[in-house]
Amino acid sequence: MKELTVTELYSLEHTRAKALLESVAYPWQALAKIGETIVEIGKELPRERYEQIGENVWIARSAHVAPTAFIKGPAIIGENTEVRHCAFIRGNALVGDDCVVGNSTELKNVILFDHVQVPHYNYVGDSILGYRSHMGAGSITSNVKSDKKPVVVKAAGERIETGLKKFGAMLGDGVEVGCGTVLNPGSVVGKNCIIYPLSMVRGFVPADSVYKNQNEVVEKK
Repeated sequence: MKELTVTELYSLEHTRAKALLESVAYPWQALAKIGETIVEIGKELPRERYEQIGENVWIARSAHVAPTAFIKGPAIIGENTEVRHCAFIRGNALVGDDCVVGNSTELKNVILFDHVQVPHYNYVGDSILGYRSHMGAGSITSNVKSDKKPVVVKAAGERIETGLKKFGAMLGDGVEVGCGTVLNPGSVVGKNCIIYPLSMVRGFVPADSVYKNQNEVVEKK
């Protein structure tokens, strides 16, 4: 389905993962290669702008990282990004420029495009968040099904078998996720959508939509 492809969801000039994402049709196909991609990119980062602080951990010299934050490699923290108090970055995290990783936010196996904000008590795992997307306080990606079976992406009556047991959410550019929302495994949200607070999102949300609940998804005016 064209609506679920990398080219429909993302503006690739706003991420260092451009080459990786250009190599796949659907964004979740890149999840297994995030770690190795970070290592490849990290080796080529300019040393006058990036400091390697540990094994496969590169942090921009212009970034602001709280001393209480934990960062495990492979990881890249982009320029002018803020990593706040007690952030927990568990590895395989490619964080873009001008991002906010907030208080007690946890990241694992993710790509955050430039200007992404996950600023308050968020869990983001096995997910890709597009340019200028934002997750409200307490909103999370659920990345494993309760029955532990491989995740299936469902859209327009079709099913795409991903073969992945861990797959959170793919958020397109400019997505706003309301506070307290749960993005269930295999959720794909198109560009410029608004997700109401306390939502339970499943499947595909078309671009330029307002998601009020599972049965009420309307076009943005």
